[in-house]
Amino acid sequence: MFRKIMKGGHRKPSKSDANDPSLYVYGQPANRNSGSVTTMNVIVNHASRGAGPVVAGPNSPGVGGIVVAPMSGTLEPLPMFREVAVSERQNLFLRKVQTCCFLFDFSDTLKSAREKEIKRQTLMDLVDFIQSGSGKITETCQEEMVRMISINIFRCLPPASHENTGQEGGDPEEEEPYLEPSWPHLQLVYELLLRYVVSSDTDTKVAKRYIDHSFVLKLLDLFDSEDPREREYLKMILHRIYGKFMVHRPFIRKAINNIFYRFIYETERHSGIAELLEILGSIINGFALPMKEEHKLFLVRALIPLHKPKPIAVYHQQLSYCITQFVEKDFKLADTVIRGLLKYWPVTNCQKEVLFLGELEEVLEATQSAEFQRCMVPLFRQIARCLTSSHFQVAERALFLWNNEHIVSLIAQNRIVILPIIFEALERNIQSHWNQAVHGLTVNVRKMFLEMDAELFEECQREHAKKEAKAREVEEQRELTWKKLADVAAQRRGEEMVTV
Repeated sequence: MFRKIMKGGHRKPSKSDANDPSLYVYGQPANRNSGSVTTMNVIVNHASRGAGPVVAGPNSPGVGGIVVAPMSGTLEPLPMFREVAVSERQNLFLRKVQTCCFLFDFSDTLKSAREKEIKRQTLMDLVDFIQSGSGKITETCQEEMVRMISINIFRCLPPASHENTGQEGGDPEEEEPYLEPSWPHLQLVYELLLRYVVSSDTDTKVAKRYIDHSFVLKLLDLFDSEDPREREYLKMILHRIYGKFMVHRPFIRKAINNIFYRFIYETERHSGIAELLEILGSIINGFALPMKEEHKLFLVRALIPLHKPKPIAVYHQQLSYCITQFVEKDFKLADTVIRGLLKYWPVTNCQKEVLFLGELEEVLEATQSAEFQRCMVPLFRQIARCLTSSHFQVAERALFLWNNEHIVSLIAQNRIVILPIIFEALERNIQSHWNQAVHGLTVNVRKMFLEMDAELFEECQREHAKKEAKAREVEEQRELTWKKLADVAAQRRGEEMVTV
């Protein structure tokens, strides 16, 4: 309840906001032929959810001329496109766009109910008109439509729950997502933008003037929205923009990079990492070979360090897909990826270890023998630690690696190096692991190695026996030394008592 109250509350204006009229009024598109209207554009601040709007240049789409919010009864419904002549549709389109520039307060569902319904119906008609392709819209109409879309979607996101209370955020998977109250309108605006981008009638040479870098950057800022419905639309739209506007591709990749850097090294809080990784999955899939150095640096500097943050479980599936795509594209990257995983391998978080082991299996499945040999020693030292983990899921998941035929073939080719590393872990599990399933799986793996190379297995057994005997000898020597020290101490106490 407290969270809902905080979400619904208005942001306290700062001193710099006192003279900013964009906080208290609503915007509509500026008249292209009028020189009396000053253009003011709202931009979401990249560094903070709660930052106020700032003024941008006249060329970026945003809030146009300023008008007061409509009074009840002043917003009248417009005829549908099919009800007017074809020659009148462009003018009607502009009027409908202007109607949709009005923003409403959804905290009170009964307030301006009639006007809200008029806007909803108008947006639906605009979506149908774009989707039907019944008429190619003019450049003026495109510009005003993108302005209207900007007015509706580019806004300050409400502060996250941990920002309201000042406490450290909990598990993002357990938190109840904040649902945008204006979604009935917002969904249709997003649908309109999506239909505009994917439409075959949309000329990219014209559209890129309005869907520019500034627009894309503000669109990326919205991925931090807590509403999963909004993030889903943003994901589809950004993916389509990336596919259609080739000129924006390097910029989009760099902007996503910057979001990841800030998430990894500063905040560890962002709602849209999974969606951004999902977009990148299909982008990576389309990389040409040989792979550019820029893409390899992205893997090393952004994707691999994404294993570090605590909330990795939220986006691990998408991250694992991206990592695997890189290895499948260029098998020589397998060594880099595996060493990266080992660098960020969790020490105390068992659930995270299970995720890492699952990803490791997918990477190893795409790994060739030469790359495997480069990293197998540190890799199997880590696997040996996992085999003897007291957390049964970690030990079990590590033993499941031997169910994969490709991994078993790699291990068989390099058994002379691998078996001595993990033999002690296998023996320890058989002797003392508390979980019966882990015990049974360990017996199977041990039997597999025995069948692979009985001579090597026996040699490892002998070495293990020698090591155990030496360890017992050291332990006996230590106990004997302590016994001697205790006897000397007792003798001295006896002598002191006699003297007294």
